[in-house]
Amino acid sequence: MTAALVTAAPHLPAMAKDVLDLVRLGEARLRQLPQVPTRTAHLFHGGIYSRTIRIPAGAILTGALIKIATTLSISGDVTIFTGGDDIHLQGYHLIPASAGRKQAFRAHADTYLTMSFKTDALTVEQAESEFTDEGHLLLSRAQTEDDIVVVTGE
Repeated sequence: MTAALVTAAPHLPAMAKDVLDLVRLGEARLRQLPQVPTRTAHLFHGGIYSRTIRIPAGAILTGALIKIATTLSISGDVTIFTGGDDIHLQGYHLIPASAGRKQAFRAHADTYLTMSFKTDALTVEQAESEFTDEGHLLLSRAQTEDDIVVVTGE
């Protein structure tokens, strides 16, 4: 069997500055609305950090600017703003996601997002600082009382 390099579809590409500015503008407007409580589940296992959130049906969420390539697992029904054609996903999807993106998500049904990447981080704060310089925007920094942190030590 021969392995080949293929481009997976869908893929979340890096975003141009003007598209990032559009997401930031929308983010500023969304902050003026009532915020949905969000719990983040963090898992450190085998040199991989994964963080999972649930976006409730009807909610819109913007993420921090991601500065490294990650893998994004999505389960639910969601539209993702990419700056090009929006991506509407239903069911379960495993997506390569490039560095240099700041996504906006609209959940049509309860949707779970898990972002994963290889790391040497030992704490949530270290991992968050590795993937973004916008840690102050993360819900896991503002709403920590219900967060779950699992470190397996493997």
